[in-house]
Amino acid sequence: MKNPEVPFTDSFIQEHNAEIKAVWEAYHTHRPIRVPIIFGTATRFFIFNAETNPGNISFKDYSTQPDTMYMMQLRFQDWSRYHILQDMELGLPEAWNVYVDFQNYYEAAWFGAEIKYHPDQVPESLPLINSDNKRSLLDKGIPDPFKDGGMQRLKDYHDYFCLKASHDLYKGKPVRVIPPSGALGSDGPLTVAINLRGPDFLVELYEDPDYVHDVMSLITESIIRRIKAWRLYLGLPEKQEGFGLADDSIEMISTDQYREFVLPYHKKIFSECSNPGPRMMHLCGNAYRHFPTLVKELKITALDTGFPIDFKWVRENLGPDIEIQGGPRITSLALGTPAEVEAETREILESGIMEGGRFILREANNLAPYTPRDNMLAMYQSGRKWGIYT
Repeated sequence: MKNPEVPFTDSFIQEHNAEIKAVWEAYHTHRPIRVPIIFGTATRFFIFNAETNPGNISFKDYSTQPDTMYMMQLRFQDWSRYHILQDMELGLPEAWNVYVDFQNYYEAAWFGAEIKYHPDQVPESLPLINSDNKRSLLDKGIPDPFKDGGMQRLKDYHDYFCLKASHDLYKGKPVRVIPPSGALGSDGPLTVAINLRGPDFLVELYEDPDYVHDVMSLITESIIRRIKAWRLYLGLPEKQEGFGLADDSIEMISTDQYREFVLPYHKKIFSECSNPGPRMMHLCGNAYRHFPTLVKELKITALDTGFPIDFKWVRENLGPDIEIQGGPRITSLALGTPAEVEAETREILESGIMEGGRFILREANNLAPYTPRDNMLAMYQSGRKWGIYT
């Protein structure tokens, strides 16, 4: 990972932090001065980078050793605050954040799927259901929010983190534990169903639609019960202002199929878990044909996108008031040149997506390990140059 020429000196950090504070305040008050710019650095980014993981800690180590998970998160936050230039605070924070991170396998595991840890790859959940036992999930019923399929371990880790952080300092700063996303969120009922049944679940849309609705109903009710149980455990309101959901697998179905097989369950999750107010949806892949339906039917106010995205079409069809997050392809950032990254960033910013001031520039979606920092710097500098509001 090449090191771009950015001097993370005390004076640079102070100036940067003052600038990004102004950028975000202007954005949130709907008086933007320029497009905010961020980078998504998920766990694989720092697990698979020798620079950020010199001890070669594996995903299995990270996932099964709570002290390792806790310390790796602290080390990466520290590293990123002195190596990644984005519209986030640099330097030492007031406090560090840690949380139980069981990746995208946690929901399938909760329903009983086996988890495999492959060398040099993220963990994988194996399909649990086949044609011979496809009703077994329905027969088993709703899993326990705290005991089944790894949720006991999640709770144990969370409680351990809270105890450890209560008397811990890292580089002289306190550590706080934030709620585990694996308990309070969801990767979406269709995505969970496909993780459990495999791609054959999509065939069931044609061959056994009643079964599809039975499975989607069970998974949806399970998600709602888990979220509510964990909110009660953590002392949070049963319904919250601002709620986000994902369901990446809807990119594999038509809009008509989405309305028939998925929309009713998305509606139920949002109605049960959130009050009217900000609502966000994360969707990787080619899902933007669904965006107008999501905005109209679910009252979505913000969309976190992947690739491919036609930003001009999105803004024209959603209007100026919907927040969109997106940007250059992660392959461009990982394998392209700084000039290519700059050109792609400029093309996006000049597409019309900035109309209304509700655009956040980020990679599409989650940086690949070993993404050159000079390419990241090219995107950041391009955003600061071409993302100005006049």
